[in-house]
Amino acid sequence: MKPRPRPWRIDTIMLLIPCPYCGMDRPEIEFRYGGEAHVSRPGDPGATSDAEWADYLYFRTNPKGVVAERWRHAAGCGRFFNCLRDTVSDRIFVTYKAGEPRPELPARGSRP
Repeated sequence: MKPRPRPWRIDTIMLLIPCPYCGMDRPEIEFRYGGEAHVSRPGDPGATSDAEWADYLYFRTNPKGVVAERWRHAAGCGRFFNCLRDTVSDRIFVTYKAGEPRPELPARGSRP
């Protein structure tokens, strides 16, 4: 009897994410997405209007292209870090520790 074909593939390429704390490229299943990076919480929540609070909680830029994201190495060191990732290609340009400023990317077409 011939085995049934599987509806999914197990040989897909996994995204490798470099953890800036561990110093290793690890598979994406070890990480948890934490949302957009560098989002500031309102200074005085009591003085914030409902519309401003909803904007902080629910609305993000969500651009097509390079975005700063927050990730947590859940199955490793457990620390949060930031990542510049292209949402079109899934390419990760750089990861950096939480609290560090967002690094500038070289201009398109320039060589490192």
